[in-house]
Amino acid sequence: MSTQFLNRAGFQTCVVIFGILLLSLSGCGKRPGGGPPAGERPPQEVGVITLKSEAAELTMELPGRTAAFRVAEVRPQVGGIIRERLFVEGAEVKKGDPLYQIDPATYQAAYDSAKASVEKAQAASHVAELLLERRKKLVGSKVISQQDYDDSFAVLRQAQAEIAVRQAALEEARINLEFTKVLSPISGIIGRSSVTEGALVTTGQTMPLATVQQLDPIYVDITQSSGQLLRLQREVAAGQIQGVEGGARTQLVFEDGRLYSELGTLQFSEVSVDPTTDSVTLRAVFPNPRRELLPGMFVRTVVSEGTMMDATLVPQKGVARNPRGEPTALVVGEGDKAELRILVTDRTIGDKWLVTGGLQPGDRLIVEGLQKIAPGAPVRPVEMTPAPSN
Repeated sequence: MSTQFLNRAGFQTCVVIFGILLLSLSGCGKRPGGGPPAGERPPQEVGVITLKSEAAELTMELPGRTAAFRVAEVRPQVGGIIRERLFVEGAEVKKGDPLYQIDPATYQAAYDSAKASVEKAQAASHVAELLLERRKKLVGSKVISQQDYDDSFAVLRQAQAEIAVRQAALEEARINLEFTKVLSPISGIIGRSSVTEGALVTTGQTMPLATVQQLDPIYVDITQSSGQLLRLQREVAAGQIQGVEGGARTQLVFEDGRLYSELGTLQFSEVSVDPTTDSVTLRAVFPNPRRELLPGMFVRTVVSEGTMMDATLVPQKGVARNPRGEPTALVVGEGDKAELRILVTDRTIGDKWLVTGGLQPGDRLIVEGLQKIAPGAPVRPVEMTPAPSN
């Protein structure tokens, strides 16, 4: 009896174990919820942008330093004692405004003497002219010889020449007298005075009395590497970039990051390269009506190089970097599978990369859902509306 019970219990146990094994085998290769087998993940939905060629304005940011549009160092044309200073330091002066008064006493005396000499020469010339007229009548009646008449004519010519000499000396004395009032050679802002009343100044002295600078407009001298300049020239010559007519537009950025409100124009570039820095100096002109820019300020300049007509612009969020630091992107390839591309980038334009290699118009760039996929994974692309370029 007990033996039969044990045999029956063992048989039931085997049946239960066999049923469990069948259930386990039937569940192999299926994901919970009735999904596809493991290793066959469904295509992930990703947002894509179809790339198109477009025109892009190219700019470059370069360091620069401001310089006055005109600079005039005021020096005396005659020597003497400064009797009066006629301007306020740091004020705006106009061309021809008096700046200093040099003691004119000796120059006034020289002018008066030269004027008297002219009058004396004119009187001598008048006497010689009257004598010639009298002798002209006498030589006709043979009362005097022809030689006497010729001598009178020569005396008159000498007197007239003496008048010219005296008048030149008078003009020189007048100019020296006017030079005792030192005038501003240009309009602009005058700096500090290097002399005070009572100081002795001399003609042609090396130290200027003051300096006048024209600040509106103002120059900005920009430093650009010769390599950048050559690359830009090649691209313009090849038709890749359309040059800017009427001079490249230029914008200033202050050290604190603030943009200057006025736009400038690039005027010219130096014809030689600085051998110590391998750079070329460009010069731009900016309006400066509020005197915000002062000579010697360091600024950053954003210079327009031109327009690339067939540019490929890629959103920065669609570009990553591999362990070697190379820029990469995922695109939808054949069979709607993610395909990895290694890119060649030139620069950023707003929130986009300018790509010159690795992508081309028509490629579907993946910009959303990148964290859910890997190269070779199947994807379900959904077209997104590209954001406008900043």
